[in-house]
Amino acid sequence: MKHNKILYLLTAVMVLFLSSCFKSLNVEPIDPNVSTANNVFDSPEAYTQALAKIYASYALSGQTGGGGGNPDIGGIDEGFGNYLRQLWGLQELSTDEAIIAWDDATIKNFHWQTWAPNDVFLTALYSRIFYSITISNEFIRNADVAMETADGTFLADLKNYKAEARFLRAFSYYHAIDMFGNVPFVTEEDMPGAFFPEQISRADLFNYIESELKAIEPDLGAPRFEYGRADQAADWMLLSELYLNAEVYTGTPRYADAMTYVNKVLSAGYTLDDNYDDVFCADNNTSPEMIFPICFDGQNTQQYGGMTFILHASNGGGMPLNGIDGGWGGIRAIQNFVTGYFGATESDFSPDNPEDSTIADKRGMFFFNTDEGWQWNIDNVGTFTQGIGVTKFKNVVYPDRVNYPDSTLPAPNAHSTFVSTDFPVYRLAEAYLIYAECVVRGGGGDMGTAVNYINELRQRAYGDNSGDIIAGDLTLDFILAERARELYWEAHRRTDLIRFGKFTGGDYVWEWKGNTQAGTATDSYRDLYPIPSNDINANPNLTQNTGY
Repeated sequence: MKHNKILYLLTAVMVLFLSSCFKSLNVEPIDPNVSTANNVFDSPEAYTQALAKIYASYALSGQTGGGGGNPDIGGIDEGFGNYLRQLWGLQELSTDEAIIAWDDATIKNFHWQTWAPNDVFLTALYSRIFYSITISNEFIRNADVAMETADGTFLADLKNYKAEARFLRAFSYYHAIDMFGNVPFVTEEDMPGAFFPEQISRADLFNYIESELKAIEPDLGAPRFEYGRADQAADWMLLSELYLNAEVYTGTPRYADAMTYVNKVLSAGYTLDDNYDDVFCADNNTSPEMIFPICFDGQNTQQYGGMTFILHASNGGGMPLNGIDGGWGGIRAIQNFVTGYFGATESDFSPDNPEDSTIADKRGMFFFNTDEGWQWNIDNVGTFTQGIGVTKFKNVVYPDRVNYPDSTLPAPNAHSTFVSTDFPVYRLAEAYLIYAECVVRGGGGDMGTAVNYINELRQRAYGDNSGDIIAGDLTLDFILAERARELYWEAHRRTDLIRFGKFTGGDYVWEWKGNTQAGTATDSYRDLYPIPSNDINANPNLTQNTGY
């Protein structure tokens, strides 16, 4: 996106057909040089197409597919400028859960926690966030006009579609408040044109997101009304996460409110998947615990970001391909995470057992093989095989439950490069963890229920009750560790570490934190990313975050 005073002008474009995600939300190309009000929103079908574009903005960053050189945002590489790819990177690479070997621009700075306001990766995610907000605003503005004369089924659909667009806008603003704090603020009331958006305080943005999510709840579909679309359960999960982090965002804890909304999720009919692995495979759209995903399909969402990035970049060094055509040798875990949370050490792996079937907690899906040149300590961040491989996400399905997980098939809609595994934004397991954390933090609920929820997760992980805990075990330190074991590589870790006071500073260090191999303390101002310098320079209404 061009960072000048027309930053928030709508780029009226459509992308590929998301057939695997939305049965009724088909998209088609349109001419970006025509008026959206007069030519795009010209029929009831056009609104479903435009809504699909907003959903697509999280999975795709271009309009041709396959990195075809027609990006949504000019000046940013279509591959690394992908929303999910950058969200994942900023949430994971800056923590103890992941480190990257590549020399792409400043990418190593994230694990080192040495980024600066002119960082291209910060600019990429910031731009994607406001691109999604902008096209949401345009949709809402045109839906309001259409609702003045619509009736019957079309009017009912418009109310639902508008609520979904408002949810997606709140979803992007949630990423903005979490990562950047005090940001430019625009809604459908700000007509497209050349102007300088005002900066909103983090506390006021919190109030806005909260009010939006509460207002749209009646107009969203019931939980599970259609896979891949925002429904009331997604709304409740986002509210739960917002309240869970309220003390970070506003200075005032809201754990009782988080408990209120997570209880709604827990009563919505979701169930845990019998197998943890199933939640991260190519047919995870069938998982009964999936609440809200970002959808991918090997034929229809072809992009070098998103899940294609996560699966390929985490593969190399003799790792099993798990349905992809080759690894890129980029991202892997570090010993602090593997040993600290799963108790696995270098001696637990061998060339005959490089995926360590001896780990009692089967959520720990790792690869380490000295015969393939792997080294436990990371002396050189740029060497992929220094560290521990992660095999959590796979582009295969498991059709044979008798021989599970040995029998695998290629993914549905399999492609030689592009994957069909959906990214789990919200799932039931996280709701269990939110409930337990709220109990421990004094937000209400019942300790016995919290322990039961945690033990359900651990019984699935261990295959029996050998990993069960009792009430005395359920401390904040345990919850942070259990969130790491259950949710690793799902783009929660940075936010979690900040909430628990362990992201920056010296209370918790890990390999290469602070750009030293042993790890060292970092400055607390890095709990927030900086507003990209080109937007600061372009908009006189913006003030940079403290420390940058």
